[in-house]
Amino acid sequence: MESAAAAAALSDGVGERKRKRLRVTKTAACRQIRSDFFDGLPDDIVLTILAKLCATARCPSDFAAVLVTCKRLNRLGLHPLVLSKAGPKTLALHPKNWCDMAHRFFRRCIFAGNVEALYTLGMIRFYCLQNQGNGASLMAKAAIKAHAPALYSLALVQFNGSGGAKDDKDLRAGVALCARAAFLGHIDALRELGHCLQDGYGVRKNITEGRRLLVQANAKELASVLRAHKPSPIKPLLWKLDDHDDQSEEKDVLDMVSDPGSDNTIGSALWSDFGCNVPARDAHPVNKFLVEWFKMKGGGPGQGLRLCSHVGCGRPEIRKNEFRRCSGCGKVNYCSRGCQAHDWKMRHKAECAPVERWMDQAGIDAMVDDGGADNGDVAGGEAVDDDGDGDDQTAEIEGDEEGDEAEEGGGAMG
Repeated sequence: MESAAAAAALSDGVGERKRKRLRVTKTAACRQIRSDFFDGLPDDIVLTILAKLCATARCPSDFAAVLVTCKRLNRLGLHPLVLSKAGPKTLALHPKNWCDMAHRFFRRCIFAGNVEALYTLGMIRFYCLQNQGNGASLMAKAAIKAHAPALYSLALVQFNGSGGAKDDKDLRAGVALCARAAFLGHIDALRELGHCLQDGYGVRKNITEGRRLLVQANAKELASVLRAHKPSPIKPLLWKLDDHDDQSEEKDVLDMVSDPGSDNTIGSALWSDFGCNVPARDAHPVNKFLVEWFKMKGGGPGQGLRLCSHVGCGRPEIRKNEFRRCSGCGKVNYCSRGCQAHDWKMRHKAECAPVERWMDQAGIDAMVDDGGADNGDVAGGEAVDDDGDGDDQTAEIEGDEEGDEAEEGGGAMG
């Protein structure tokens, strides 16, 4: 009896160990199967997914988190096919994180054929790292590949003579670059071209065509803001914008704004100041980089140089008195007419006080016994129609450098 009981207990123990061993084997097999789901994916499929992620990431950390997941994702994530698709937000590095490793990453993207990296690194080298020659070369390579922001940035370099002497300005080249960028759909370039035509700045004066381009730029800007923010009162408009081409898009926007009987709450308000009552467009990530870079450096480029007064621009002067300043107050300066138009609507319209400036200047002149000459500063601001919408009044912008307007044959910035 005892031997039978011992044999039964022994058999039960052996059976229990076998069952445990079987469970462990099954668990390990399941884990192996689960891990093989990813390992079994072909590289081509993983590369396609990573390229899509790299192009649509909302910030650099979204893409960086994938690179640190495992060795395979790190290797495939740095593949040229993936880096060539990196979008502006993937490359939206904060200045405090700028380092040699970040610089190498940008160069790696450039070698992969990424046009956005060409433009971004070109802007950083041109304005932040004081390497104007190499920065302009990178932007030119991006412009050759029909990158609209690069074309517009090079146009501003030509208009201002950035990186060279005052005599290095080439207004005709600036207008040509602006026209190409505007053709590719760049809103600021379209606005800049409209001002050039309206003022005869680097091109034969054509007020009618200039105003038409300014209104078209405002319509495109409004449409882009509506698509980005998608407020509820204008869902029918958003459906139209998604299904129509650019011309019908602008017509829909203008119809909505000009219709006094429209049910939406934006229409009548926008007609008096086209684009002022909707959220501003997001600045390009590289412009945000420039703003933060010089904020970290103490608020400006130093050595008597000034930043563009438009908060969303960030471009600094490369030489003294490169930018043009408001003739009404003389306290703000801009790299372009587009920046002046944006800043006037959003901020400077409420701050510009030309009357006080004229009174101060009159007091200074009265103290001079011989009626001495003016101090070389700008004259009072003339009210001009900014964007051709029939309402927006803004002070003109004059050049700081002597003889600027006569040499450039273009009148003041409006």
